[in-house]
Amino acid sequence: MLPVIILAGGLATRLRPITETIPKALVEINGRPFLDYQMRLLAANGVTRAVLSVAYRGEMIEEYLGDGARYGISVSYSYDGPSYLGTAGAIRKALGQLDGAFFTLYGDSYLTVEFAAVERTFLESGKAALMTVFRNDGLFDTSNVEFAGGRIVTYDKSARSAAMRHIDYGLGVFRASVFGGVAEGESADLATLYQKLLRRGDLAAFEVNERFYEIGTVSGIADTGNFLAERGL
Repeated sequence: MLPVIILAGGLATRLRPITETIPKALVEINGRPFLDYQMRLLAANGVTRAVLSVAYRGEMIEEYLGDGARYGISVSYSYDGPSYLGTAGAIRKALGQLDGAFFTLYGDSYLTVEFAAVERTFLESGKAALMTVFRNDGLFDTSNVEFAGGRIVTYDKSARSAAMRHIDYGLGVFRASVFGGVAEGESADLATLYQKLLRRGDLAAFEVNERFYEIGTVSGIADTGNFLAERGL
């Protein structure tokens, strides 16, 4: 199984005052830090190596998670440093701990998709990257992907259209070479990188049929907590 980089460096301002003293990854869900659920999910999917990209109160994440041995996952850390690098910039900084290809996952997302199926689709595509998409119809967040015939036609988080019925599900796969154009220490966003790959025909897609869960908002925390409790997790 490919390694995973978890992007957990955000300030989580939408969750204040909850996140005034802790990072979002450690927000408690049904009495346990969200990160515990996320790591157990990765382990269940066969992931054995993960890099935590951290910034805001990242030392608390490292103190809690340690080397990941209790999950059977080898964990290392990459700190943004004095300035916020954005999602693509943070991955660029962590490349020394990654090689070949890897999954990207946001630190506030709980995604029940089968990682092995996503990896298989990516490898068979021969493309530089893959985006997972979900038919959202504007329900859980604003749809930002036009998806037809098994491929992504348009992806844009700012210029949305009625044809956009899907949304970026939150699990990506990239070859390390994709980040060669991102200067070290430069702030850069994954959305921009996805758009560049799409324009040159180098972005594969995997459609997910089950909704995503996230803890980026208070309502998202409630939904995720209910889902996890119903599953007995």
